[in-house]
Amino acid sequence: MTLSLEDEGYEVLGAPSAEVALDIFGQALSHQPFDLVIIDLMLPGMDGFACCREIRRQSALPIVMVTARTDTHDVVAGLEAGADDYVTKPFEPKELAARIRALLRRAHATNSNSSILTFGELEIQLEAGTVRLAEQEVHLTRTEFLLLCELASNQNKVLSREQLLERIWSYDYFGDGRLVDVHIRRLRTKVELDPANPRHIITVRGLGYKLAP
Repeated sequence: MTLSLEDEGYEVLGAPSAEVALDIFGQALSHQPFDLVIIDLMLPGMDGFACCREIRRQSALPIVMVTARTDTHDVVAGLEAGADDYVTKPFEPKELAARIRALLRRAHATNSNSSILTFGELEIQLEAGTVRLAEQEVHLTRTEFLLLCELASNQNKVLSREQLLERIWSYDYFGDGRLVDVHIRRLRTKVELDPANPRHIITVRGLGYKLAP
């Protein structure tokens, strides 16, 4: 992966274990920030899930999870740990590069719209990139924020999983609906007062999701 990404023009710093990676990551936060993290699930010592959770605790940096496991539980667990996307081995280097380009485009994008969208006790400040629930700031990853903004910009309009994959992850055929479903579930735990009975992020069975006032 290092060689293929270097061929794509990226500067890559590898680590043999999660412990080493976290040490490098911690030192770099103040003076040499990274643009993106790629984590393999199967690592010696601390596994990829724990590594992902620790990085997510410190940063909203885009994370791609790499796994040889195709079981739905493992994929979902990786996304629940905080990954923005995943790729399953074996894969073509160009597939990984495409995912990285999509994530970096979103990470570097800016929104010139200064609107503030309000849905009851939920407030979305587009320009500031902040969300408040019942006057308390909610900390979202960039992917979660963009997903919420996409739903909010299409109030009461149902968006399919395919539409959200294309608009948020910038691809359709590389991804699958689990990406959307897991991020919606995580988003609800943060922006709904009662995530088990969501008021705003509504599932429309067989069609997709919508944001209701």
